[in-house]
Amino acid sequence: MTMRIKQLYAETVVPKLQEQFNYQNVHQVPKVLKITVNRGLGEAAQNAKALENSLNEIAIITGQRPVVTRAKKAIAGFKIRQGMPVGIMVTLRRDRMHSFLDRLINLSLPRIRDFRGVSPKSFDGRGNYTLGIREQLIFPEVSYDSIDQIRGMDISIITSANTDEEGRALLKALGMPFRES
Repeated sequence: MTMRIKQLYAETVVPKLQEQFNYQNVHQVPKVLKITVNRGLGEAAQNAKALENSLNEIAIITGQRPVVTRAKKAIAGFKIRQGMPVGIMVTLRRDRMHSFLDRLINLSLPRIRDFRGVSPKSFDGRGNYTLGIREQLIFPEVSYDSIDQIRGMDISIITSANTDEEGRALLKALGMPFRES
């Protein structure tokens, strides 16, 4: 199986960005380093089933088993003690990252209701992009019958770009559907 995103990056994105930003060397061209998928689960402290279901869902979506993130300190107002599970996350690299990005751009994002593109303002100042997703049903791997509750997740795309402009150009060239503001 050839990786479409990898091939697209090598054949069209690198020359395009080299020309656009006047890079002298191909290694200066920004690339996607990793993707992290994160889901906060406040109810996991009281509901162990929610944690289990979320672990299975994220594992199905990403193809990799997530790790449970735990509370660093106790917060009485939220009824959370230190060490309680409060979320899950996955870090994707290399082939899994490329296939996830391909599925996200070409299959999942177009399935969002009233989709007009993702916000071009969600960059962090260093070329990394974070995208919040409200429901897990946009991923074709998740069946409607298997979910107990609609939950969202955060997807962060970490790039080697130095500026937001370079990061935006990279993701746009890879096919990320940015909204025209």
